[in-house]
Amino acid sequence: MTATLVAKNLAAGHGDRSLFTGLDLVVAPGDVIGLVGANGAGKSTLLRMLAGLTNPEEGELRLSPPTATVGHLPQEPERRPGESVREFLARRTGVTDAQRAMDEATQALVDGAPGADDAYATALERWLGLGGADLDDRAEETADALGLTVDLDQPMTSLSGGQAARAGLASLLLSRYDVFLLDEPTNDLDLDGLERLERFVTGLRAGTVVVSHDREFLTRTVTKVLELDLAQRQINLYGGGYEAYLEEREVARRHARDEYEEYADKRASLQDRAQTQRAWMDKGVKNARRKAGNDNDKIGRKFRSEASEKQAAKARQTQRMIERLDVVEEPRKEWDLRMEIASAPRSGAVVATLRDAEVRRGDFVLGPVSVQIDWADRVAVTGANGAGKSTLLGALLGRVPLDAGHAALGSGVLLGEVDQARKLFHGSEMLLDAFRAAVPDVEPAEIRTLLAKFALKADHVVRPASTLSPGERTRAALALLQGRGVNLLVLDEPTNHLDLPAIEQLESALDAYEGTLLLITHDRRMLNAVKVTRRLEVTNGKVVERT
Repeated sequence: MTATLVAKNLAAGHGDRSLFTGLDLVVAPGDVIGLVGANGAGKSTLLRMLAGLTNPEEGELRLSPPTATVGHLPQEPERRPGESVREFLARRTGVTDAQRAMDEATQALVDGAPGADDAYATALERWLGLGGADLDDRAEETADALGLTVDLDQPMTSLSGGQAARAGLASLLLSRYDVFLLDEPTNDLDLDGLERLERFVTGLRAGTVVVSHDREFLTRTVTKVLELDLAQRQINLYGGGYEAYLEEREVARRHARDEYEEYADKRASLQDRAQTQRAWMDKGVKNARRKAGNDNDKIGRKFRSEASEKQAAKARQTQRMIERLDVVEEPRKEWDLRMEIASAPRSGAVVATLRDAEVRRGDFVLGPVSVQIDWADRVAVTGANGAGKSTLLGALLGRVPLDAGHAALGSGVLLGEVDQARKLFHGSEMLLDAFRAAVPDVEPAEIRTLLAKFALKADHVVRPASTLSPGERTRAALALLQGRGVNLLVLDEPTNHLDLPAIEQLESALDAYEGTLLLITHDRRMLNAVKVTRRLEVTNGKVVERT
């Protein structure tokens, strides 16, 4: 079924803070609309509204035909206790709800309820349209194609991070919605997964709205870009792809700045002229009053009076010119992170070593691997999900016990880390307390100032860390790198959940960082932008250095 989703005059906010107003959008068949904006601009909020999960403060949504299905796939797939992989796939594809509705319609049909025939026909059509009839067979095939070599009846909670990422991708590839709303679908995907996702999205007949931090993915897939500009409080829809959007946005911002500066210069010039005219007028009046008592020259008095009136008229005319100027608002400055990674005294010449190291976890074996990381090495660690990249980092850092071989961390190593799960900020304690536990020598006021620089304000620091959004947890982890000196920086998928401006700031900070770097990322633009001196490729537990 082809479907069109229309949003008219939508408005949303948090408390007394407005996110957006007057938002219009048409999602037509074949559209792939990239939804971009800074963290906190309302991207996820808008997706939930389009999905009908939350109500807008103003405006309306219309789906044509009304029976069309809208699939909302959030950025962090929920892994429910006791839910199997198969049940997870059925829930994410909408088949579970469709099956429930069909069961209820079947029971109503048995009970002879009025209108049961039509209700059953509608429920059956929905179930078939979502692919319920052959979901089990397709799930097995898709899991096999993705290398998800697990029993689909085992619990989702038993899967590793890489396996869970594959299951999340499988749920998307199995979906047959009429409109797709995808929130950060590229998170945690390896290069093979990204290519599969790109082929899926570009091959859809259904209209799609996608939020993604992956610049290469956006470049390859989107046909339009909807920008929620938090700084300017504007909503802008750009035709063409992502690269065209970047160019048009840059031109628009330059024109806006030029228009404001032209307006400001003209207004300032007129104000200076008016001030001069008023000064001459005041001087003329004073002179006239001073000479009025002893000046019997009527012609002189008349001349001075007329001169003062002319200056007053000129001043009024200039003031009217100022009032008639079309006001141009000054473009608001965007949030600028200007991130720095705090430096620390250098470590020893050898930072970390593995010698004939092996790690065994069930059927998976990492190694044997021998590798040495030296001071100021900048190492990119690449490989498919589940290949052993994070296990390799854990072994190098001494936090994963070895089943064979030897591991050693060098002297004077001061570690700074952004781990894939952002574990430091998942607890129930306040963000301020979680942060202070990591930097006990820093005063709370300094911590608040630092977090504010990363757009984590007063209301964030007193919230339980676990209630932060994924993007907020990532920014807190990055703030910690600036709050304490490090000489070994370990980044495991650091761009997950970061907005595009923050990713670019992180890349700039990494350019200026002079210590040792271990980087895991599937962000293709970041791999090209960040200077590295070595590449370690992990494949099925084996580590090979690539030149």
